[in-house]
Parts: sequence; C-alpha cells; structure tokens
Amino acid sequence: MKTNYLLPHRYKIIGWVLLILGVISGLVFFNQDFESDMLKMDVFAIYNGEDIFNKDGGFFKIIENNSILDEITALSIIFGGLIVGFTKEKVEDEFIFKLRNDSLVWAIIVNYIILIFTIIFIYEFTFFNVLVYNMFTPLLFFIFRFNFLKYRS
Repeated sequence: MKTNYLLPHRYKIIGWVLLILGVISGLVFFNQDFESDMLKMDVFAIYNGEDIFNKDGGFFKIIENNSILDEITALSIIFGGLIVGFTKEKVEDEFIFKLRNDSLVWAIIVNYIILIFTIIFIYEFTFFNVLVYNMFTPLLFFIFRFNFLKYRS
C-alpha cells in the first residue's frame, strides 16, 4: 500500500526514545514541581500577560522563562509520538493501514468522550490540568491502540 505521509521505518527507534523520555520527564516534572536556575532563559513570546496595555504585557516580547523543561518535555512527547505513530511498519500492507485508521478514529472518539466527561464534572484549575494532559492523549491513545491491535493479531 502506497502511503505518502509515513516516515521510513528506521525513524521508529528515535521516536520511541523521544516519546519515552518525554513521558518520564513529564511525569517527574508535574509530580515533583522541578525548577532549576540552569534552565532559565529569555524566550520570544508572541503574547505575554493578561493586559495588553500593561508595559510588561503585550505582543511580540522577549520574556524570561523560569524553566524551559516543560516546553522541552511537551515537544519531546509530541515529536516522539508523531514519529512513532507515523512511521512505516516493516510490512506495510492493507491490514496495517486498516489498523492504523481504526486506531486513529478510536483515539479521537475516546479522547472526546473523556473531554466531555471532564467538561461536565471537573472545574477550575483542575480542569486546566486535564486540558494540558488532553493535548497528548489522542496521540498516546492512538499509539497504544495501534500497537495493541498489531500485537494481538
């Protein structure tokens, strides 16, 4: 089966390394509230602050970020997940294409069911935390479901 959007199979190991490192560092980061002066740096922000008329707020500013670890972790999960999810298998046939497609649809449906549940039953800052995790769940659900179906068959 000809698929133009899949990466070559050799990138899968790189994707797994990025994904696993990102998930582990993400769990440690959110559970330990880790901050280090070593990770402080000035970054470019398209928008900063709640009030655009405040001298510190506004558009297109250079700001100091206390820790870039959360950005590095998020990018590692996203890039690793995309590489793992969208690299060819050793044998890429119609069956694998169907598993990939079914897993992607399943992941989106499950993700939105969870999101609906949280909109109804979770409030305030806890809801924001759920939304942060919800950025990664479609990709993680897809990878889990695809690999589970692949190994089961």
